[in-house]
Amino acid sequence: MTTTGDDEADWARRIGYTRGLTSADPGERAIALAGLAAARAGVDAALTRFNEDWFRARDLGRLPQWYDEPETRRLITVHSEARRRAFPDALWGRPRGPLTDWPGLPYALGYLEWEARFPREWTLHAKKWGTKQDLIRDLAGDDHRGPVRARLVRLVIAAVSRAYRCKDREYVRVARAVDGDDLRSGLVMAVDSENPWARVHAGYVLWLLDDPDLPNSRRTWQTWCERSA
Repeated sequence: MTTTGDDEADWARRIGYTRGLTSADPGERAIALAGLAAARAGVDAALTRFNEDWFRARDLGRLPQWYDEPETRRLITVHSEARRRAFPDALWGRPRGPLTDWPGLPYALGYLEWEARFPREWTLHAKKWGTKQDLIRDLAGDDHRGPVRARLVRLVIAAVSRAYRCKDREYVRVARAVDGDDLRSGLVMAVDSENPWARVHAGYVLWLLDDPDLPNSRRTWQTWCERSA
C-alpha cells in the first residue's frame, strides 16, 4: 500500500473522521471511534475474504496461477483500500524523505496526539508501537516550523509528563530536532513540578539537549537515574 499520490482532499475523505479522536467532547470522540470501528471492520472483512480465497486455491492446488488471476488482484485492492481508511494502517507506506509536504502529516501528528490525550482509547483501538516509533523517528528527521513544530513541542512535554509508555524514549529525537526556548521552558516546568516521573524524565531530556554527543541509550538513562537518585 502506498499513499504517496494522495492529496489533502483525499486524506480528508478517507480518514478525516479521525480528527474527532482527540476532541475534548466525549460525543465527538464517540462518533470518531464509531467511524474507526467501522473502518477496522472493513479491513478485517477484506482480509478474511482474501484469506478464504487463498485457502481455497491452495486446497485445489491452484496457488501458482491464483496470484495472477483478476479476482485475486481485486481482493488485494479491496484490502488495500480498506486499510487506507483506518488507523494505524493509513499511516503506513509513507514517502521516503522529508514529511513536511506529506498530506498525511496532520494525521500522523493526530495519531500521536491521540495517544497523548487518551492513551486508553488509543491502546484499545489502534495501538501499534512500531508505527509510533517509526513516525517519531521520521518526524525527528525534518526541519519543522510554525504550527507543526508547536505540536511536536507539546508532544515532547506530554511524553515527559506521564508514566513511561512503550517507545516514549524516541521523543528525545524530536526534542533535539525542535530544541528552543519554548521547549526548554516546558521541560523546566516539568522538572519543577510535583510529578516525580516528570522531574526525572524532563531532566533527562534537558541533559541530552545540553550534550548533543550523549547517546539516547538505556545505559545513558540508567546513568541519569543514578545521578538523580
